[in-house]
Amino acid sequence: MKFSNPFKDLKKFDIILWLTSVAVIIVSFALSGGSDIVNMITSVIGVTALIFVANGLVFGQALLILFALLYGLISLYFSYYGEMITYVFMSLPCAVIALFSWLKHPYKDTNRVTVNKLKAIHFILVAIVSLVGAFIFYFILKALNTENLYISTFSVATSFFAATLTYLRSPYYAIGYAVNDIVLIILWVYASVSDISYLPMVACFVTFLANDSYGFYNWKKMQKMQNEN
Repeated sequence: MKFSNPFKDLKKFDIILWLTSVAVIIVSFALSGGSDIVNMITSVIGVTALIFVANGLVFGQALLILFALLYGLISLYFSYYGEMITYVFMSLPCAVIALFSWLKHPYKDTNRVTVNKLKAIHFILVAIVSLVGAFIFYFILKALNTENLYISTFSVATSFFAATLTYLRSPYYAIGYAVNDIVLIILWVYASVSDISYLPMVACFVTFLANDSYGFYNWKKMQKMQNEN
C-alpha cells in the first residue's frame, strides 16, 4: 500500500459532500452561540473521517480513532455513559483493529481497501454477538443511571454491529452506522433541548447519516469494480 496526500484520492463529489457537511456543522455551531468549540472540532473530524471511510481509504480509520476519543469525552460530560463506553471501549479499539485490517488488505497497490463479500452466516453471527453485548451493557448503563437508557442500549447494539462489519470490510458497515446515526440524532436532540450548545452534535450526525448513506453506495460500486478486475 502506498501513502500520499489522502485528498488526492477523493472525487469531485466527495469534496463537495465534505465541504457541505463541514459548512452545516459550522453554521449549527454559530446558531448555538459558539460556546463549545470542542464539539464543533469533534464533529468536523468525524465527518472528515467518514468521507475517507466511504471511499475505503485507510486515512479515514486513523481519523475515526481520534473522533472516538473526543466523542467519548463529550458523552461523558453530558452523562451519556452508553455513548462514552461504546466509543472509548468499543469503537476506539475496533477502529484501531480495523486500521490494521485495512492496511493488510489493500486493493492492489493503492490506498483503498479490498472490499470483502461476507456470507449470510457472518451477518447472523455478528447480529447475535451485538444483541448479547447490548443485553449485557443494558445492566451496566442502568447501574450508571444513563440518560435515555433504552436509546443508549440500542446505540450500543448498532455501533457494535457496524464496527464489526467495518473490520470485516463489508459494504453493509454503512447500513449499521446509518441506523446508529438516526439513534444518535435522537439522543443529541434531547441534549440540545436542555443545552443549545449541543446543536452541532445533532448537525454532526445528520451529516454522518448523509455520508454513511453515500458510503454504502460507493462501497457497492467499489466492490463491483474490484470483482470485474
